[in-house]
Amino acid sequence: MRKARVVTCTGLVLGALGLSVQAAAAVGDSDIHIHPRNASPGSTVTVSTTACGPEVSYGKGQSDAGGAFHLFEGDRKGVLTGEFKLPEGVRAGSDTVTLKCPPRIKVTDTYQVTDRPSGAVDAGFGVADDQGTQIALGGALLAAAAAGGVVRMRRRPSGVRT
Repeated sequence: MRKARVVTCTGLVLGALGLSVQAAAAVGDSDIHIHPRNASPGSTVTVSTTACGPEVSYGKGQSDAGGAFHLFEGDRKGVLTGEFKLPEGVRAGSDTVTLKCPPRIKVTDTYQVTDRPSGAVDAGFGVADDQGTQIALGGALLAAAAAGGVVRMRRRPSGVRT
């Protein structure tokens, strides 16, 4: 019985590893590298690609949110790099980047535009301006937890009863 469990668990682990390797290979299929993958308005986005080949030293890029930009050969041969700045008024969501280079090579990829937080972070308990209520509620929850712990400790049976 024990050998059956060991064999079953080993099979499950190997199966999970096999699935994760295929998923990791699928993630790395894109020839475009966008940094950062989650950009906020006003930030600079850097795009690099190896899709154009080692002979090409120039390409053009287009971002739906950031507009047109140019790709130039960087430090490594065969890698074209360009950057653009996201305007301040860009809405959060998915943005598509399209790169074109000779002869007739066109690749696309997407990244996320995220809202830049301003002020306090909303944790789901209403507007962050109402801090007095939030502090009172947090204090009440802590006091209730402490009282529950004291009651539990008092009701725990002692080791010896007569």
